[in-house]
Amino acid sequence: MKLTLKVWRQNGPKEKGKIATYQVDDISEDMSFLEMMDVLNNELIEKGEDPVAFDHDCREGICGACSMFINGEAHGPGRGITTCQLHMRSFNDGDTIYIEPWRAAAFPIIKDLVVNRSAFDRIIQSGGFISVNTSGNTLDANAIPIPKSDADAAFDAATCIGCGACVATCKNSSAMLFTSAKISQLSLLPQGKPEAKERVVNMVKQMDLEGFGNCTNTGACAVECPKGISLENVARMNREFLLASTTKS
Repeated sequence: MKLTLKVWRQNGPKEKGKIATYQVDDISEDMSFLEMMDVLNNELIEKGEDPVAFDHDCREGICGACSMFINGEAHGPGRGITTCQLHMRSFNDGDTIYIEPWRAAAFPIIKDLVVNRSAFDRIIQSGGFISVNTSGNTLDANAIPIPKSDADAAFDAATCIGCGACVATCKNSSAMLFTSAKISQLSLLPQGKPEAKERVVNMVKQMDLEGFGNCTNTGACAVECPKGISLENVARMNREFLLASTTKS
């Protein structure tokens, strides 16, 4: 395959960015998108040019690092996949592909396609801890009966990998889907009940402090989420937040 790549290049958060055009040849349709980017970078290095900076780690759809906005879609065409799981057979010979970073004020660009997503870390940290009885009568978590529906819903919420596709996709750059998933995975389980009210209030407050936008229930975030996180989590978070805000601890 022969492709034209329109790649966002930016030297740092304070620098002006621009779209740079590159041609790549002999791209196999069996390559992953990141392998295609590796080919481009090898060619740039051989020419003595600066390679394109992009995040990657596991390349197995688990870590959420490979965040790219490809042809106007988070993680590119296809559903339920991350950029590292996207293969070049999703494109045609001669295509022009636009590759950009996540666009959100709360995700400042570090360089090229790499953005700072530490705002997500601070939201999680604001949730605090889970209290555990360590007095010698500690209950084995596996011995606590939990309805299967609750366990399944908590597991589904916990599959969020924090990639930020929801933020990049949302017209308001909202982090509601991410935050609600992190709240839901604990609020659905008995271990998360003692600090539930404090947790939801603190996490929503931190989310707002980070500069993420408001949710207007468009639903694009759930469509583009590589792990299929449901909007039901946003509704659950809103209920938990309303309850915590109107009742005493």
